[in-house]
Amino acid sequence: MKKESDAILLRIFIGESDKYEGIPLSRYLVEFFKEEGLAGATVLRGIEGFGKSSKLHTTSILRLSDDLPIVVEVVDRKENIERIKPKLDEVIEEGLITEEEVKIIFYQGRQPAEDK
Repeated sequence: MKKESDAILLRIFIGESDKYEGIPLSRYLVEFFKEEGLAGATVLRGIEGFGKSSKLHTTSILRLSDDLPIVVEVVDRKENIERIKPKLDEVIEEGLITEEEVKIIFYQGRQPAEDK
């Protein structure tokens, strides 16, 4: 059975070397989203890209970068996304955040595995 619902997708574009409170910013964001009870988040590591500074970041052997592009995607209902946005202003010093309305057509979570 398919249950559709409206949601918001945030894409947060940061660098691999970005940190918050001494830990990688991408990890901090995912842990924050989980603590806040959001529906789901994913971190994607880019192989090449550039931002506002126009500095190219790449995995090319000739131009090996230690600051590859990272995209953190998080999806949830609008009210939950709005609730966490003020915290993003605090933790993201440099980057880009985009927002778009999406329609969730299927969402079925797995039951957590019991500790043995």
